[in-house]
Amino acid sequence: MDARVSELFGSGNGHCSGSQGVASNVNPGNGYGVAPKKACVKNNKKPKTRFARNFKPSNNTPYLPPEAEEGNIEYKLKLVNPTQYRFEHLATQMKWRLQEGRGEAVYQIGVEDNGMLVGLSEEDMRTSLKTLHMLAEKVGADIAVLREREVDYDSDVPRKIAEVLIRKVPDDQQFLDLRVAVLGNVDSGKSTMLGVLTQGELDNGRGRARLNLFRHLHEIQTGRTSSISFEILGFNSKGEVVNYSESRTAEEICESASKMITFIDLAGHHKYLKTTIFGLTSYCPDFAMLVVSANTGIAGTTREHLGLAMALKVPIFIVISKVDLCTRATVERTVRQLERVLKQPGCNKVPMVVSNTDDAVTAAQQFAQSPNITPIFTVSSVSGESLDLLKVFFNTIPPLSNSKEQEELMQQLTEFQVDEIYTVPEVGTVVGGTLYSGICREGDHLVVGPTDSGQFHKLTIGSIQRNRSACRVLKAGQAATLALGNFDRSLLRKGMVMVSPEMDPTICWMFEAEIVLLFHAKTFHKGFQVTVHIGNVRQTATVEAVYGKEELRTGEKAVVLFKFIKHPEYLKVGAKVLFREGVTKGIGHVTKLQPIAQYRPSQSEDDEA
Repeated sequence: MDARVSELFGSGNGHCSGSQGVASNVNPGNGYGVAPKKACVKNNKKPKTRFARNFKPSNNTPYLPPEAEEGNIEYKLKLVNPTQYRFEHLATQMKWRLQEGRGEAVYQIGVEDNGMLVGLSEEDMRTSLKTLHMLAEKVGADIAVLREREVDYDSDVPRKIAEVLIRKVPDDQQFLDLRVAVLGNVDSGKSTMLGVLTQGELDNGRGRARLNLFRHLHEIQTGRTSSISFEILGFNSKGEVVNYSESRTAEEICESASKMITFIDLAGHHKYLKTTIFGLTSYCPDFAMLVVSANTGIAGTTREHLGLAMALKVPIFIVISKVDLCTRATVERTVRQLERVLKQPGCNKVPMVVSNTDDAVTAAQQFAQSPNITPIFTVSSVSGESLDLLKVFFNTIPPLSNSKEQEELMQQLTEFQVDEIYTVPEVGTVVGGTLYSGICREGDHLVVGPTDSGQFHKLTIGSIQRNRSACRVLKAGQAATLALGNFDRSLLRKGMVMVSPEMDPTICWMFEAEIVLLFHAKTFHKGFQVTVHIGNVRQTATVEAVYGKEELRTGEKAVVLFKFIKHPEYLKVGAKVLFREGVTKGIGHVTKLQPIAQYRPSQSEDDEA
């Protein structure tokens, strides 16, 4: 779909650009939206086509992209009085679309399979939605009409198209889970906005809403986030918000929510940059939300955070906060400033300002289909302006990975990245992180490492919790905390992995990476030390060799050999590398590993000695 980002429903103008000149062979008696054969235009001669009653195509007939066989979007011309056999077939089709969208599907009613927006009469639309409701009931799902739109044709009878969200939590999981990293300059209102979204109460203008998000006393005193904190916002199957305003605990939110947005609140201040990078690289966010203050515009670390998200290929959308403090002209100036930055050759983004519910739904779908679309929201945490649009956006945004990708990851051996380590009274040692591949259950036997000598220790998983509620099975891509009982905490550190005993992990002190030097004050050469971020690994490494060149300058590319200075790490070829030292910054990917066995005795050899 990336190459075909045509405007879904348009943005307030009733039609969208699409494939002109594709004629549809619509059968007037075909009331079930069966895929028609698409007629082609050859030698500029249009074949004879029959259209639905009361439908007169014109030169500017609006189109959507043709329906894809895969994915969670289904086009239906109409669903009027289907036979029992047809009804069963439609129910099976709905199950397939829900499976493709990991529990979410979008139905476009009144749309041909080739994308032509035909529209339906009032009576046909009502009957079609009723049939859709019956289908959803049969498969155990709920439906919510996202929007209805009149199609502007020269016919006497008004014709409508509707977009319907169907949501069902798959039997094998508690809820759909999307992770959103929150970026932005210090004092741009990140924590306050998350407080308002998750607590359901507006701010008083002095930061009351953010107090529940802080983890340390110095954060409350200074008002500045220095650690990574997590907040949850739930939506039930009908698309209604579930947060702390009705629910007292996280367990209650998890029970009643079928879709969960987990916000990863990161630090804005420059001195906490390493924490922010760690949050972006290790927690594998699906999306990033860049918060920009309307009264200061692009300032401080805003550009840096935008660059980090783009370097790590995390899709980004922008929220302009504190619009209640500024005049309309100031807000518009900030929007224009952002649009200029996003359109620069380095970014190549397509900004899309969201001003109504229709825009929010369109933005959510296009944003998931094309990484270049960048929605821009203008909100206030004090007056509550446009916060409802942000909630609509979060409710309708689909998961990035489809069910097939997740199935493939789940069939691999277990690999859990350790990001946080705690000691909990009466529970013992607890680790937090993300399951990169495989499946993890209570009672599983895994090995954790590497230690300073490159070894792995055996351990057993106790209980598992996701979003502070108990969970029996953890699947690839999900974040959770695992209780390890009386396992010695001193043997653990951030950056370790817990893997299946059958896996033979490659542990290395040295690795090669193809890098691009984004910025450097002088020259980058052998012997230079940088802090390397690779997934959940964060460690200082020395440049052992720069292949083919004596030194590197800003903007130059090369293959570089790095060596960790403290302990060996578990790495994979192809992993994204991000390194920094003061103002020096660079990105790249791992191209080759030099496993420990090549230049240091392996564990088995030590034992034999």
